[in-house]
Amino acid sequence: MATENRFSPSLTTPTPSRQRFSAPNTPNIIVLCGTLIALVMVALCALVLYQGRLDALDRARDTSRNLALLAERDIERNFELYELSLQAVVEGVQRADVIALPPQLRNDVLFDRAATARDLGSILVLDANGQIVIDSGSLPPRQGNFADRRYFTVQRDHPDTGLYISSPYKSRLRGGAPSIALSRRLSHPDGSFAGVAMIAVNLEYFRNLFAGLSLGPHGAVSLIGQDGVMIMRQPFDANVIGRDISHADTFRHFRAAEQGSFSEISSIDGRRRLYYFRNFPKLPLIIMVAEGEDDIYAAWHRRAIIIGSSMGVLAAGFIALSFVLAAQFRRRMRAESELQLLARTDGLTGLHNRRTLGEILDQEWRRACRTRSLFSLLFVDIDRFKAYNDAYGHQAGDDALAAVARCIGDNIRRPGDTAARYGGEEFVVVLPDTPPEGAAHIAEQIRAAISDLSIEHAGSEFGRVTASIGLASWRPERDDDVRSLIRAADEALYDAKASGRNRVMRASPA
Repeated sequence: MATENRFSPSLTTPTPSRQRFSAPNTPNIIVLCGTLIALVMVALCALVLYQGRLDALDRARDTSRNLALLAERDIERNFELYELSLQAVVEGVQRADVIALPPQLRNDVLFDRAATARDLGSILVLDANGQIVIDSGSLPPRQGNFADRRYFTVQRDHPDTGLYISSPYKSRLRGGAPSIALSRRLSHPDGSFAGVAMIAVNLEYFRNLFAGLSLGPHGAVSLIGQDGVMIMRQPFDANVIGRDISHADTFRHFRAAEQGSFSEISSIDGRRRLYYFRNFPKLPLIIMVAEGEDDIYAAWHRRAIIIGSSMGVLAAGFIALSFVLAAQFRRRMRAESELQLLARTDGLTGLHNRRTLGEILDQEWRRACRTRSLFSLLFVDIDRFKAYNDAYGHQAGDDALAAVARCIGDNIRRPGDTAARYGGEEFVVVLPDTPPEGAAHIAEQIRAAISDLSIEHAGSEFGRVTASIGLASWRPERDDDVRSLIRAADEALYDAKASGRNRVMRASPA
């Protein structure tokens, strides 16, 4: 089989600049452009949706700010009235002529109509020992001592306190009704402590105020003292009233600025909310309005699903259309290519014919000589093919040749790699710019693929159609001839046959 005269001196290969990777072709460009346009559409949609999310956040922040201002102004207005009433009591009890009046008239003078407001508890005057001496709710004052109350001790121990707003407590005079107290110090002419005037404000006032604010299913409103004590919270929870939250992350935000907005997880119920807060400018109170992020983005989520889904379908359709156009273009190119190659291909196998192989070998060999690049060649020969034809007939033989040719074609992927039917059951694979290791890998893939066809061959020792492959690699010198490489590959094929067939043999380096 290793006979040099089997090969024409003119046999050589195509395209001087065959490379491992092909340049982008028009169908790929169509798909790429379609994909890029679809991605731009999706990106614009995502940008619009993201801007919508930011707008939803801004609207929620504005809503919270407006509700906080509304609640703050209502509380400040009422507390201003309570403070004026309390100041009138302080000034009245310091006048001897007022104290000398009959009890009913004295109470009418000391306590204006604010004392009968729905949300007020009692207005009391306590002496220096904490005993009730004047009671807006009863002409003979009710009995009680409140020297232990914070609103009393602060005024007693700190003369410069001014108006003091207490933490929530349960009223002893009104059956444990939750309240806060506004208190002012009473002093003797010499400045010594004379007692306290106080107004009790029912927490029900804050509860009713907050209940009228619409914040969604997971919203919350809180009134907090600047010492971190919770005065009121909506949704209402009696266990939260009076709780110290000064160590919570949210409260640190409240004290870090006069007002602001931030997102945080609530220390009370563990739900993430957008918080807006304001420190009252005239009162030691903080108003906090929070909307649940689920509520803020609920409408946005619905729109995002509809718009995103529609855009996704549109983008997918656009990409699919680009693939269809690319496929149509490929079919057109393939048809044109087939017309061009009809005269250059083997009619049975679809591979290059021997004439084209000669042109390819000649061209590639000259290029390899110029670039001093490695040049590899495979000889593929079907084992015991004559016996196969004799046993199964020429039609089965033709089918086997076509199947083998497909295996060879499927395993050479580079544009520069070429396969040709040399004649009969012999094939040649030209591998420009391919080192021996790469050529051996391709050869083994071809051999394995042919064996994996599992075409029955009773006359073969393997029981199936197999092929032997000879491989030669060369870095040509200027005075070399392609026949040297051809001869080496043919000798390697002979060695593969002699060594048992169904294997790849590599020619020894020259």
